[in-house]
Amino acid sequence: MAKKKLVVLSGAGISAESGIATFRDAKGLWEGHDVMEVASPQGWRKNPELVLDFYNQRRKNAHSVQPNTGHKILAELEQDFDVRIITQNVDDLHERAGSSNVIHLHGKLFESRSTLDPKLIYPIEGWQLNLGDKCERGSQLRPNIVWFGEAVPMMEQAMAETMCADIFLVVGTSLVVYPAAGLVDLVPDDTPILVVDPNLPYLRPRPHLHLFEEKASTGMYKVKALLQQKYL
Repeated sequence: MAKKKLVVLSGAGISAESGIATFRDAKGLWEGHDVMEVASPQGWRKNPELVLDFYNQRRKNAHSVQPNTGHKILAELEQDFDVRIITQNVDDLHERAGSSNVIHLHGKLFESRSTLDPKLIYPIEGWQLNLGDKCERGSQLRPNIVWFGEAVPMMEQAMAETMCADIFLVVGTSLVVYPAAGLVDLVPDDTPILVVDPNLPYLRPRPHLHLFEEKASTGMYKVKALLQQKYL
């Protein structure tokens, strides 16, 4: 019998528990920087060295942290479900925890791409990407991150996965960043939705809605138990 498809939308909250700060926190990742300085095409054109350094520091931080219990339970769920993770996070903690199907809506921290041809993408060994690092066509490399004002190339695939979910799980996101937050509206009406977050977002009342008002590392134990009890 085919496994039920469990589609997961994850956000900054799950990575924050591993020590990756979020720019929406009071002591956020982007403190001291206007968002548009370090995460927009305009900022890149104005000061590419600042942008490169900013993401170098993010990479250095990501190297020093480990997946937490929330990440690990999501990976374990692949034993019983066809798990597809749609993440707003640019780190690789889901993959390092063992998840095998991860869609990165906002790009990947450990990849660079050509400023001339966006199809030319390269892994970043270590944590540094510097001015003078160029693609095979001689163009400066930039972080392979979706910046403010740019299209979200993986959105179409994420929408397709969401619309055929048997179960939809939201973990570690307040559902305020679009277009990702709009995925919840595409979940079929009869599909169960489970939400894990210390600050639960508003969702319209619907059947089979399960809310866990806690952080991912503790809430995912309860999610796993519920999934195995009700949906296997």
